[in-house]
Amino acid sequence: MSHANARLAPAGRLIMVRRIQSGRAVAHVAAEMGVSRTTAWRWWRRFREAGLAGLQDRSSVARSHPRRTGGCVETRVRILRHFTRRGPVFIAGQLGMHASTVGRVLRRHQAPLLRELDPVTGTVIRARRRSAQRYEHDYPGSLIHMDVKKLGRIPDGGGWRVHGRGARPSGRRGLGYDYIHAVIDDHSRVAYAEIHDDEKGCTAAGVLQRAIAFYARLGVRVERVITDNAFAYRKSAAFRGVIDAHGIRQKFIKPHCPWTNGKVERFNRTLAGEWAYARPWDSNTQRTAHLQSWLDYYNLDRPHLGIAGIPPINRINNGRGQYS
Repeated sequence: MSHANARLAPAGRLIMVRRIQSGRAVAHVAAEMGVSRTTAWRWWRRFREAGLAGLQDRSSVARSHPRRTGGCVETRVRILRHFTRRGPVFIAGQLGMHASTVGRVLRRHQAPLLRELDPVTGTVIRARRRSAQRYEHDYPGSLIHMDVKKLGRIPDGGGWRVHGRGARPSGRRGLGYDYIHAVIDDHSRVAYAEIHDDEKGCTAAGVLQRAIAFYARLGVRVERVITDNAFAYRKSAAFRGVIDAHGIRQKFIKPHCPWTNGKVERFNRTLAGEWAYARPWDSNTQRTAHLQSWLDYYNLDRPHLGIAGIPPINRINNGRGQYS
């Protein structure tokens, strides 16, 4: 297709070269057609070299790319993306590249976006953002998000990720679930999480109490908390007691709209992909023991693309406060 502002389409080029063929001066024909002499000579030369085919549009893609990333490096990028299911910033850090270069490599090879992949298996799924409206509170503590992530417990010796789905040992069925109570600050994305045996109101109240103390050590006072409409958050007297004791305003998401609580929902997905399912664990105790170290990495070192690629702790009072 011709350029939007091109004076000549292929049919007009043919008219121009026919006039030149008749013996008229190239400069006179160029003036009649409203193009420069250089343009007229270019199409006349291409017509003499290739005939009618020379008047067709040519691709603007460069014939060679001497500065393109090497094939071996691109293969490493694709392999790391496949096995880690992480973004360009993480991959660039592992390979010593620029994140923009990694992004171009992934786009060139049509790698699916992370939001289109199942976080556990890496299978492409259909995922769409339900709302284009995004928000972020102006300072830490203005709003925290809270939710529960349920994970199946791992038997001693490893589960199906170690032995395969068809090799389930007898008597190891029905081990129950771990309930990951997660809290994340809306502005900074600094997160807090605990593992419990249930999602009852008294348990959620205890988590909120300790999360408030955690943020207080960072110099942050919690003003609001938003949750879904689970019984533990809406009906629990213990949970309401913590809310009232600290003068916090409680908010609930609109029913059946989990994206309203999107920051903690996204944190749950990151937690699952980078901690819970990041490797085949030999036992539930082993996985549990690694949660705190992963949280420290998430808060202190991991680049967060939602806040311009800086670690969450950098948004807390310019680094003041004691992280523990």
